[in-house]
Amino acid sequence: MNLHGEKETILVVDDTRDTLDVLQRNLTAEGYITYIAPGAEEALKIIEGTPVDLVITDFKMPKINGIDLIRHIRENFKNTEVMMITGYATVENAVEAVKNGADEYLPKPFTDSEILSAVRRVLDKLKIKRESLTKPAQKPTGTHGLIGNSQVMQKVFSTIQKASLTPATVLITGESGSGKELVARAIHYNSSRAAAPFVPVNCGGIPESLLESELFGYVKGAFTGAYESRAGFFQTADGGTIFLDEIGETSLAMQVKLMRVLQEKEVYMVGNSRPRKVDVRVIAATNKNLPGLIQSRMFREELYYRINVITIEVPPLRDRGSDILLLVEHFAKKFAGELGRAVPRFSEKALEAMKNYSWPGNVRELENTIQRIIVMNDESIVEVTDLPAFARFSVTRINNLNRTLAEVEADHIRNVLASVSGNKTRAAEILGIDRKTLRKKMNHANLD
Repeated sequence: MNLHGEKETILVVDDTRDTLDVLQRNLTAEGYITYIAPGAEEALKIIEGTPVDLVITDFKMPKINGIDLIRHIRENFKNTEVMMITGYATVENAVEAVKNGADEYLPKPFTDSEILSAVRRVLDKLKIKRESLTKPAQKPTGTHGLIGNSQVMQKVFSTIQKASLTPATVLITGESGSGKELVARAIHYNSSRAAAPFVPVNCGGIPESLLESELFGYVKGAFTGAYESRAGFFQTADGGTIFLDEIGETSLAMQVKLMRVLQEKEVYMVGNSRPRKVDVRVIAATNKNLPGLIQSRMFREELYYRINVITIEVPPLRDRGSDILLLVEHFAKKFAGELGRAVPRFSEKALEAMKNYSWPGNVRELENTIQRIIVMNDESIVEVTDLPAFARFSVTRINNLNRTLAEVEADHIRNVLASVSGNKTRAAEILGIDRKTLRKKMNHANLD
């Protein structure tokens, strides 16, 4: 029985009359509605006029062979399954049949039990496939821009929920581009401070000489050019949350001042000896190994324990399984909508290629890649060939072991730059180096 309680319909295609008669008799006896056709042309006429659940086709037939019939069915009738029977069984034939979409491959002669078992396996598979299509699509769970159904992301969502219920400081760890700021925003906007400001600060993007005045503010006359008093990020975030991204980039001297803010809940504006009270929740993030920096005396242990009350580790995209496919769909809808275009469909091979790619730049790299595909591709279907070269399989990339380390490094830098549309700041973050070092490596490798 099919999904609607009706008898399943089977079409047998074979140029041998005896085979047609035997199979029709046996299948009808099992309760199936059975049609027969002596060739592919006759079979196509039946399929085009009658819904068929399963086609059983011979391999060698005049005019149109079984392989071509399978390909035609696969590309024109999505609700029909196919299996092949043949008296010319070879490994090559079997591989070709499966490659073109056959669900079962049965060499002649076969017993009644063998054919009926094979038929049942294929129809059971079709039933599961149809049931999955009738179920509502699983919506990706998430919050404030975070998307994912994977187990590792469910753990992140659970910790976000718990962290939002407490004023404790939070340390978010993870690779560049993995979504640490989105996690921080989710905590803030799910907390009692949601109505107050969320102030993100990239500690690695502000020169050390300016970081103190940017964080704590300054009073008029504190230094040359300070023509008026100005509040810092901590005062701006009063009552809300400050997000200190790349906290591992701060100097030891700045770490002491941050530790005092966490302990005393007050800041000293540059040029002022009187402290100012602030009510700010601190969420910090890093893509570096802070315990390792502590061992190297580059990060203060006391500050580490103060910010590391609650830890959330954001997994890299390569560890999130099918979340990659959810994000592909999400970004495709986003960028197609911005351009006023229909959302393209990604072929199974294209999706498989993206799922197998390591995504060193994580979600940020995937987002940039999908944006470039939507902008550059005018077709309704995105194929593997439409993906950037770094996301496609390459024999030369896998097997070329004669390259020098410098050549491998240059190739990797080139791929990362391509993944972020040439944005050197983002590329440096992905590579774990500063922009100046990236520039030197690019010059050395003639990548300009």
